[in-house]
Amino acid sequence: MAVFCNQATIRYGGVVRQSNITCGEIVETVRMTKTALIGTYDAGSVMTYIVNVTNDGETPLSNATFTDDLGQYDMGQASYTPLTYVDGSLKVFADGAEMPAPAVTADPGLTAEGIDVPAGGSVTLIYAARVNEYAPLGEDEEGDAETIVNTAAVTGAGIARAVTASATVQADVTPDLTVAKSVCPGTVTENTRVTYTFVIANTGRETGEGDNVILSDTFSPVLTDLTVTLNGQVLAEGTGYTYDGTTGEFATAEGVITVPGAVYTQNEETGVWTTEPGTVTLTISGYLGAVPDQPDEEEPPVERNERKK
Repeated sequence: MAVFCNQATIRYGGVVRQSNITCGEIVETVRMTKTALIGTYDAGSVMTYIVNVTNDGETPLSNATFTDDLGQYDMGQASYTPLTYVDGSLKVFADGAEMPAPAVTADPGLTAEGIDVPAGGSVTLIYAARVNEYAPLGEDEEGDAETIVNTAAVTGAGIARAVTASATVQADVTPDLTVAKSVCPGTVTENTRVTYTFVIANTGRETGEGDNVILSDTFSPVLTDLTVTLNGQVLAEGTGYTYDGTTGEFATAEGVITVPGAVYTQNEETGVWTTEPGTVTLTISGYLGAVPDQPDEEEPPVERNERKK
């Protein structure tokens, strides 16, 4: 509902007088709401948006235009759009029935032409947008999660002014851990020593730590005579890890692994955000099978000085 006010002025001779101020209200018959199915995002996420357009009037709304700025923001002299419309994802439903897909352009925002909203009815638009390299990540300078705010609008004949609605989603700052495993050497014989290397990466802003960060593995063949290090520091069995020499089951102890959060930076010239994951490296070295027998050390020969006869 919009309020309008105005005032008249009369001039005669050198006198200027103004009337009282009158105000009125424009009853808007078209309303819109917008919702993001998921409230958080990270790099590469696909966001789904639901927009409801309701026509409370007695006249159908025909051939309206729907737009979405896809979160466009300004930085310096340039503008960047952090969301990319997923081609072909827009679906339109009028009072629950799917309608033919409207003509869509997306450069850089989303525009859909030919939206019809029946009198006393509603239209629902559902579409997807992918988080791209211009999306802010992590936290802002105040320590709050970065956000993407995108605004949709409906315009057309019978609408006095654009009807808008916005949705806000926050960057996901929780830990996001992955692990990559390698073995060296790749080709070995039985009863020789091998080393497994685990690189644990965190692309989330927050540190991955606590009792819920545990790396486990079951080695087959079973390893013997283990040496375990975390970022070069030797871990002791029992306090640093547990290992079953019969089954080959290995697990780090609770609270041992701490993976630092990622660092996010935005290029001031291109606007592109990059992520530098926080990492830790765990190595596990042992023999494939039994520890080979070590040769007995030979006693050094005893030197004897014999007197010549």
